[in-house]
Amino acid sequence: MEDEFPKKRNIRPTEKSNLPIVTLLVLVLLVLAMLYVGYEYISDSSSSSEELTSVVVDSTLEESATEPVSDEPVPADESVENTKPEPAKEKTEEPKKEEKPSISASSIGGEQITHTVQSGETFSSIASRYNLKTETLQGLNSSVSEVKAGVTKLKVQVKAVHTVGPGDVLRVVANKYGITKEALMKANGKTRDFSERGEKLIIPFPDKK
Repeated sequence: MEDEFPKKRNIRPTEKSNLPIVTLLVLVLLVLAMLYVGYEYISDSSSSSEELTSVVVDSTLEESATEPVSDEPVPADESVENTKPEPAKEKTEEPKKEEKPSISASSIGGEQITHTVQSGETFSSIASRYNLKTETLQGLNSSVSEVKAGVTKLKVQVKAVHTVGPGDVLRVVANKYGITKEALMKANGKTRDFSERGEKLIIPFPDKK
């Protein structure tokens, strides 16, 4: 009698294999490795492109390259401002006093008197009064730089000093020394044709010394 449930014949035992899983893991790892390598390559290329861009696109180079060159001359004021260095501070020097050459009285001759400067008088007016050149009067008083009324005393060289005697009127005295009466009056500061006995009259040189 046959069994009610016939036995299954030649049934292969089910074998479990890990090969698909391993293959899948290998593929996943390969994909990840490729992704990682690709990311590194992309990042390197992007950084190098940024460096190249920063080098090529240089604003200073562009400005200098695009700056127009002009043949027009630079204005005088601008060229002076650009090339002229700042002036160094110079020490202010006091103006030097002009040294007047001294003149000896012996070289002129005659006699020497002392004249006290009056108000309004100058070297020129005093020299004219005694028929002297201004340079001569200044040379006789080389140490005097300026005259002050009532203070400055100047050395003056004249031909002679005459003491008025009996009958010495100005015209007679002037003729005696070969000068004009007007020159005699001017040298003595007289406004009238009059002289007193015993008065000392200054006799100027007939020619300018």
